[in-house]
Amino acid sequence: MLRIHYVQHVPFETPANIAEWARERGHPLTGTRPYAGETLPSPESVDWLVVLGGPMSVHDVGECPWLADEKRFILEALSKGCGYLGICLGAQILADALGAHVAPNRHKEIGWHPVTLTPEATRCSLFRGWADRFIAFHWHGETFAVPEGAIPLASSEACVNQAFAWGDRALALQFHLEYSRSSIEAMFDSADDDLDSGPYVQSREAILAQADRVEQTRELLYRLLNAMEAGMSERRMARNDRGARG
Repeated sequence: MLRIHYVQHVPFETPANIAEWARERGHPLTGTRPYAGETLPSPESVDWLVVLGGPMSVHDVGECPWLADEKRFILEALSKGCGYLGICLGAQILADALGAHVAPNRHKEIGWHPVTLTPEATRCSLFRGWADRFIAFHWHGETFAVPEGAIPLASSEACVNQAFAWGDRALALQFHLEYSRSSIEAMFDSADDDLDSGPYVQSREAILAQADRVEQTRELLYRLLNAMEAGMSERRMARNDRGARG
């Protein structure tokens, strides 16, 4: 089993289908809500860290002072061999913690939009067998630069950097595969002001008209999590084997 721990930044952005996958696979899942004053765990108690989205910026440390502690926690967890999946804000936090620039994107990107994998992604085990282009859900106004030493994995028409891998255990996704239909409805209830005019901002009606895509993105999520799980299990077995040999 892998001890999975998620960091949640607002009440309405939950692990959603990641939690369902963890339950089905038998992995213990815990979480921290730093915005509610909860304390992050010891990095040694986590095998896999999942950092979720949120409406704040990585630079909003004044309004969200817990962001500074979270960035330090992420770097410490990575230094101890923890796996990492960052989604939307979670991807931007990882980029920022690794020294890359995070700033407003030229366009907001909200709704169901295509994502194109880079040539590097097609050679990456995490995306083995994926189509070069797929539809994902988006809800973001900022973007990240790819950190030094990381591998760019995906882009979209509205946003050049949609994913990167750092080392063999950290993955950042700007887009959402984890959302359920209730996740999308929660975004409407809590962040409806984001749905202003823009070339890559879909209306509530247009988004809900494509809600059947949730099942397609859930299948992609499960494939990705299965691949990450396999990689972490292999690395754990290799470490244990080296330890047994002394």
